Amino acid sequence: MLKIFGAPCRYIQGAGALDTLGQYAALFGQRAALVIDRYVHGVLGSRIESLCAEHNVALTPLIVDGDLTPELIAELRAQAAPASIDMVIAVGGGKSLDAGKAVAKSSHCHLITVPTVASNDAPTSKNYVLYDAHHNLLAVEHMLFNPTIVLVDTAIIATAPVHFFRAGLGDAVSKKFEAEQCQRNGGKNMYDGAPLLSAQLIADGCLRTLLADGVDAVAAAGTGEPTPAFERVVEAMILMSGLGFESGGLSIAHALTRGLPKIGGVGTALHGLQVAVGLLVQLDLEQRNDGMLADLTQWYAQVGLPTTLRELGAADMPSDADLTLAAELTLKARHAANFDRVLDVAQLTEALRRHA
Repeated sequence: MLKIFGAPCRYIQGAGALDTLGQYAALFGQRAALVIDRYVHGVLGSRIESLCAEHNVALTPLIVDGDLTPELIAELRAQAAPASIDMVIAVGGGKSLDAGKAVAKSSHCHLITVPTVASNDAPTSKNYVLYDAHHNLLAVEHMLFNPTIVLVDTAIIATAPVHFFRAGLGDAVSKKFEAEQCQRNGGKNMYDGAPLLSAQLIADGCLRTLLADGVDAVAAAGTGEPTPAFERVVEAMILMSGLGFESGGLSIAHALTRGLPKIGGVGTALHGLQVAVGLLVQLDLEQRNDGMLADLTQWYAQVGLPTTLRELGAADMPSDADLTLAAELTLKARHAANFDRVLDVAQLTEALRRHA
């Protein structure tokens, strides 16, 4: 199996980075689809339009409302078609960025992602997730290549509520451990290739940065004032985490996001918060003796991450039926095979019960 590493063409981060949007967009043409949710459009829409107009780039706004369903994607693609766009500019949270990926894929054009929160590593990846009308996950789709440009304005991200920032921590902290399991057990990464050493080293650096600066970064989240620690952690959560998972691979922590939503009260928890609890379950199943599970549990308390299903939103002790269903769905996920041993439903159910 060939080893494959993938990444965005260019990553730009810092306070005021949004001001460069027009000059980068102009590299690809004069017509762009702006994929953006209604709230962010109200806050940033006129500024983005002005920045692009300064460089003779005209925008066709495509407003994202509701879940990212196949029907919504078809509607957005239909709106984009008459505009003969040269590029897609996707601005907002994960839903808007994923919608932008779907439009860019169908239009065979460049994609610029502009995250307004750091709740996950979607800005750098080629993956996007589709749901049905009942918010059940339908499929994970892929662009042929990663976004061309990722533009991360930390002054904007620092205004987002701390709850989203914590979710980003939870999504990123798992990547070292999942990449290890994938590599050690012959798994494939998101490019259907073998993981490279480079991806593991990046995932290792991601974890080190989160543990060193996570507490200070959380203190800055929501203030609108990015600090050096905040900048480092945003880079870890978006760039290092994204490269680590796509080129390094995933394992149990992310596979659990297929099953955890079936536990009553957990389905509405942000993806990264589910991953955070999923990582503790994975480390439990690894039967580690290096103290990492205890160390991470302590760090979770310091940054405000959930450690149990009840902290994720489960109202009571989940039923045996709910836990079993969650385990069954998790083990059907592709990433669940990237583990030191073959798990059965009973083993995973018991591990979930220990973290209820």
